[in-house]
Amino acid sequence: MQFEQDVPIVANDGLVLRANVFRPEAPGRYPVVMAHGSYGKDVHFSHAFKPQWDKLKRLYPGLCADGSTGAWLRWETVDPERWVPDGYVVVQVDSRGTGKSPGYLDPFSPREIQDYFDAIEWAGVQDWSNGNVGLLGVSYYAIEQWQVAALRPPHLAAICPWEGASDFYRDVARHGGLCSHGFWSAWWPRQVLVNQHGNGESTHIDAVTGERSTGPALESIMLQGNRTDFPTEMLRHPWLDAWHRERSADLSRIEVPILSAGNWGGPGVHLRGNIEGWRGAASKNKWLFMHVGTHYESFYLPEYVSLQKRFFDRYLKGLDNGWDDEPRVQVLVRTPEGTRVRRLAQQFPLPQTEWRRLYLDLDGLGLSETAPQPAQLSYEHAGTGLTLRTAALAQDLEIMGPLSLRVWASGQGTDLDLFVVLRAFDPQGREVVFDGAHEPTPITRGWLRASHRKTDPERNMPGRPWHTHDEPWPLTPGEPVALDIEIWPTSMVFPKGYTLALTVMGRDFEFDGIAGRILHNAPSDRDPHILGPKTTLWCGPSHPSFLTLPVVT
Repeated sequence: MQFEQDVPIVANDGLVLRANVFRPEAPGRYPVVMAHGSYGKDVHFSHAFKPQWDKLKRLYPGLCADGSTGAWLRWETVDPERWVPDGYVVVQVDSRGTGKSPGYLDPFSPREIQDYFDAIEWAGVQDWSNGNVGLLGVSYYAIEQWQVAALRPPHLAAICPWEGASDFYRDVARHGGLCSHGFWSAWWPRQVLVNQHGNGESTHIDAVTGERSTGPALESIMLQGNRTDFPTEMLRHPWLDAWHRERSADLSRIEVPILSAGNWGGPGVHLRGNIEGWRGAASKNKWLFMHVGTHYESFYLPEYVSLQKRFFDRYLKGLDNGWDDEPRVQVLVRTPEGTRVRRLAQQFPLPQTEWRRLYLDLDGLGLSETAPQPAQLSYEHAGTGLTLRTAALAQDLEIMGPLSLRVWASGQGTDLDLFVVLRAFDPQGREVVFDGAHEPTPITRGWLRASHRKTDPERNMPGRPWHTHDEPWPLTPGEPVALDIEIWPTSMVFPKGYTLALTVMGRDFEFDGIAGRILHNAPSDRDPHILGPKTTLWCGPSHPSFLTLPVVT
């Protein structure tokens, strides 16, 4: 394998980006697999993310033995030692303002995506390139794939966004209008600023040279002037304005082949985006693959690397390998025991989906297919909310797809926030908890700020209301209104005897007192004077409140 470090790529404004290039020893023209982002092309996975590295090695003991030394593994990008021998060039680019690339750091901005466009076009005309560039990577490296594909770079031949959001407002910044500040305020210093170009305090070391991976140190005042304040900007834009729109892909413009890989265990970060991106893209050749496990394990496991290579062999090498005959939808179905069954289909939600209603019974704290008598029930925002349960299931129940909750609610202020959690319990009362993409997780979650309840009837779908987030609809204190809450898609078989539960509360859900990473806790976004201390839910014929489930029949 040939390795070239800090190869210059000139952006259209003249700024020089730096890339690492890994090529086969034999001369020739090869397809390119590229990643572009801010996590440091020279930072070893094990150095920057040691706990995740150690866990991955436990899950995949052959990680640094099965054809790879592990020396070139970088967080959420491909292992060159597993790709170059199969006839690929691997290109990893430090995005503007990070690593060895100077300039203004502004993640997911139009400028950054234009840089990606320029990098793709540069790679497509090198003497070692066959002119076909594919994009592959996790999270940040997946989000940008949707964005740059919408710009239609001529040499872009296929994309594989692995667990990456496609709608900046709804997937990344604000869930149902609530700012996802807790996650991104932690992510910003730990995963991005530590890699800012010129950061002399960075602990990240270039695995090749032994020097700091961020280049020569710059003065603190220069560092501050060379970057945006990402978490603050997120708070400054509560509505779906131009700032959010320019960071979201126009999916209708994406025409290249797509393998969109999402994780059922990631409600609150990327899960929704992989499904909606696949659904909305104009590509004729697109596949949806839904898996389980941690945010990083699936990407590196041999069976998934093989899947990635088969896709790119078809669209970057032009091999007739039978990929075109693969079912367009391949999803793993979870069970409480951790077993999984793969379902194959041509559309999603599955054609045999039955949209079943479970009505909220506030008197009996139940969920049933029978509409209840009128009732009201209140809870405090700071408390544990209300949990409603079904009777023990008389037979196995499989759900697959998006869910929604129609609930009538009133508050004591001019707004209120609803946090919704779908849960399950075994016959002994033990809760079903999965080792999710980032942390222990329930079945799935949803969120909505009442003032953001406006939806677009033309874009609403069963189980998936489409909130416009373009104008406030304030509440009148004490007056109930109908709220349609989007609950992120899921897949699960609930065995006979199990119980489904729906928890509705006024704050982030916690497992055993641990709130996790996906937090909506910015004080400026959660004004108690606006939200009030309590929320009241309503049910009955005049206020029909119900959960919509995608039941597979």
